[in-house]
Amino acid sequence: MGIDDVRATVTGHVAAATLRGLLLCCALFAFPLLLHAETVRLYLKDGTFQLAREYQVEGDRVRYYSTERGEWEELPLDLVDMKKTEGEIHARQEAEKEEKQQSAAEDKAEIEMEREIDKVPKDPGVYYVDGDAVRAVKQAESKMVTDKGRRALKILSPIPMVSGKITVELDGPHAPTQVKGDKPEFYIRLSQEEQFALVKMSDHKGNRVVEKIQVVPVTNEEVETFDSVDLFQHQVGDMVFKFWPLKPLAPGEYAVVQYTQGKVDTQVWDFTLSAKTGP
Repeated sequence: MGIDDVRATVTGHVAAATLRGLLLCCALFAFPLLLHAETVRLYLKDGTFQLAREYQVEGDRVRYYSTERGEWEELPLDLVDMKKTEGEIHARQEAEKEEKQQSAAEDKAEIEMEREIDKVPKDPGVYYVDGDAVRAVKQAESKMVTDKGRRALKILSPIPMVSGKITVELDGPHAPTQVKGDKPEFYIRLSQEEQFALVKMSDHKGNRVVEKIQVVPVTNEEVETFDSVDLFQHQVGDMVFKFWPLKPLAPGEYAVVQYTQGKVDTQVWDFTLSAKTGP
């Protein structure tokens, strides 16, 4: 046998030995985990217990597989506290069952939330739920009304304030969007991190009042007030919320507003609410 043959033989033996060693380590590592996963406590009436992978009651004896000694053993039945042993096993099974149910419920809720988010268009705005469909509410152009007249309210370009009576209004008595039912559901995808509200609009000379603004003398601080409706809301995504009124709404003119208090840059989506729920 040549040197090369010897080297090949030695290399082969070393590789085989290494593989056997790895397999043995894996087996030794996995075996205790398996036993631990299946281990139950076989309680004795003297307060001690034996760790068992499984057990069987055979007549007046309890036969069990000891995980400590790795073999089958027996105990007299009258020494074993079967009520405590079985009670603990039952409690463990119930806990595992509850955990699985909770995990399944969380997975289902997560899937449903993802489906819900997918319904909402990617563009910022307000959308109302119309049966199985989600429809956009048209954004309105609001105007600031003072004793000196009406001026368009430009988003992110606030109008200089002066003391006096100021309202933010929408032209005309009715919104172009019609919504049915007394507890409509909406989604809002915010354009930035701001507050939002559902407001009941009032009439002012044939137009609709969204909010009133009080300018504090000297400091010129603007305080905005809305006739807000109490809402239930929950977040379904990044800056995406679903909301609906806590109490039934009366028919009339409403608006969803996105705003930051004191900035006077309110965005408005208006709708007319009809009491009819049918087509």
